[in-house]
Amino acid sequence: MDVKTVCLGMLTDGAASGYDLKKQFESSFAHFFVAGYGSIYPALSSLAEEGLVSCERIPQEGKPDRKVYEITDDGRTFLLRALENPAPSHKIRSEFLATMCFAHLMPNEHVQVVLNKRIEECEYYSKMISDLQTECMEGWPPGMCFVAGFGKAMTEAMKTYVEENRHLLADGQHARSATG
Repeated sequence: MDVKTVCLGMLTDGAASGYDLKKQFESSFAHFFVAGYGSIYPALSSLAEEGLVSCERIPQEGKPDRKVYEITDDGRTFLLRALENPAPSHKIRSEFLATMCFAHLMPNEHVQVVLNKRIEECEYYSKMISDLQTECMEGWPPGMCFVAGFGKAMTEAMKTYVEENRHLLADGQHARSATG
């Protein structure tokens, strides 16, 4: 699923600006779908050009107009067709895992720093998801509750795996050099 389709899905909850959608990507979507302004705003512009969202410009004093987007009937139809995919892919793009593939080329101290940072990030996301579940889940659609729980389970499993298996990357285990 691309950023455009996810934005359409978010807009089913009500009209929102690009900034509002960015905040949602940074909170309830942060553990599974990354999107920044550089992809959100072009997606919204494209959706507007295609007639899948409408855009209302709201004047702001001393600032550019605030653009608020709302899904159209055509946008809802498009979204529902996109959701018909019976086998959506589950892709993982991880700089952490790519780095760990080459841990044998890194000093042990640096490997341990990377592993510690991964554990800290897992703890951060686990707490963030727990806070979302506590504060927001009442009234959430069942799918959002499922995704939050899935994210928490994956984050906690990753933390546990790193803690229990960091010994595989300890001194002597990865000491092979780039030359062989």
